[in-house]
Amino acid sequence: MNVNKMKKRAAWAALDYIHPGTVVGVGTGTTVFYFIEALSTIKHLISGAVSSSHASTVLLQKKGIEVFNIKDFRSLTIYVDSADEMNRFMHMTKGGGAALTREKILAAMAKKFLCIIDKSKIVDILGQFPLPIEIVPIAFSYIFEEMIKMGGQPKYRKNVITDNGNIIIDVYNLHIKDPISMEKKINALPGVVTVGLFAARIADVILIGEENSIKTINNKQNKSF
Repeated sequence: MNVNKMKKRAAWAALDYIHPGTVVGVGTGTTVFYFIEALSTIKHLISGAVSSSHASTVLLQKKGIEVFNIKDFRSLTIYVDSADEMNRFMHMTKGGGAALTREKILAAMAKKFLCIIDKSKIVDILGQFPLPIEIVPIAFSYIFEEMIKMGGQPKYRKNVITDNGNIIIDVYNLHIKDPISMEKKINALPGVVTVGLFAARIADVILIGEENSIKTINNKQNKSF
């Protein structure tokens, strides 16, 4: 299984959803970096991009794509991002690249959220990948203990400060059987900026890179696939 080949396949397939004149919302991660490479081949057709992270912004600019400030937009036509894990109900975890808060903002702003993943990201139950939580630093001890109460094993992500000036806790050994409920519960804790569960707002279209093909999943009333 060539994972990078599958990531690249999904990333390039996303170009079919980019219309001329669009300002494209761009996420973060290795699959998205393949998408930025693909996007650069049609940069003369789009108006530019808004980015979820400094890393993506640097790469977009390096490819000659103009990056606009997210604060200047109320909505986006399309947002393209990847995921760390996804279950069959299209609930996903994100935040391995520490950009989860801005990713959530862009996903909420987008009329169409397009998720590009390779098939290794599909799981039965979320939680094999540690769940990231962005928190304000003074809440560290409190959130740490709350995650233990929920059955997880939290760990401080060393040497990482988010683009918003906060810290990340990664929670291991969670078996997330009700992602929507857990997303609400964690987000309600004082000091949490956001949790890397994308369950309340799932992708509208998912492109899954496989060995020799692309599998397309459309969100139709939150049915499973």
